Amino acid sequence: MPDPRSATVGEDLTTAMEGAATRVAPAAKTRRPPGWIKRALLRYVAPELAFGLISLLRLSWRMRETGRANFESVLASGRTPVFGFLHGRTFLLLNTIAGQRDRRQFAMCSTSADGDAMARLEQRLGFDVIRGSSGRGGPQAIVDMVRAVRENPGSGAGLAVDGSRGPRGYVQGGIIALAQRTRGIVIPVTASASAGWIFRKSWDRTLIPKPFARIEVVFGELLHVPAQLTAPEFERLRAELEDRLVALQAHADELSGLADSVPVRAPRI
Repeated sequence: MPDPRSATVGEDLTTAMEGAATRVAPAAKTRRPPGWIKRALLRYVAPELAFGLISLLRLSWRMRETGRANFESVLASGRTPVFGFLHGRTFLLLNTIAGQRDRRQFAMCSTSADGDAMARLEQRLGFDVIRGSSGRGGPQAIVDMVRAVRENPGSGAGLAVDGSRGPRGYVQGGIIALAQRTRGIVIPVTASASAGWIFRKSWDRTLIPKPFARIEVVFGELLHVPAQLTAPEFERLRAELEDRLVALQAHADELSGLADSVPVRAPRI
């Protein structure tokens, strides 16, 4: 039977997310839609190539985890693990987050053509994908994710907290609303590599580790989100998570020895 509270979830989340969005830097301009050939490549070819690349690279990577006890404590509590991470480190974290084979793991992908490719890749890795982003369908996608988590006890969820279009390093409100409505606990997580390629022209500076790189996966201090929040409390938690993730990524880069002179958080425009 549907949760009677779900009737008001959409309105509450829309208000909360729109409020938080006004307190971060503006997103990048909308890109021109790709042609049908590029769309076909993104939807059907790129995901399979990326899946094969991840599988091959992971065989050579040397993985090390720090702070995993934070994650294990959430599982032991019976609460919903809600992973929060920055978009540019998604590639490194997909296997780590999807690796819980005894539980369903929900993820969000944008409705763009690039999102089509990522959605198929995440499905290949074992995620249940819900479509939406900060720019299009965001509040409704969070509503759908909340409903999916509620209807599947023991499941988890994950969000790239700076959205599908940025700005880099600025946490949007969706993850706070998701944790609030699912009784979840936010687990900040990031990863770095001792050697890798940085996509310097992408807004998120995506990092792809090189073969045989040492990968540092770092779970941060848990963020507990009460079921009831005032607007100032909501903003305080959003800003706190943002500061934690920025610091966590800098710490992971220090552990791995990754050299990147560009700040984790993009300068305000």
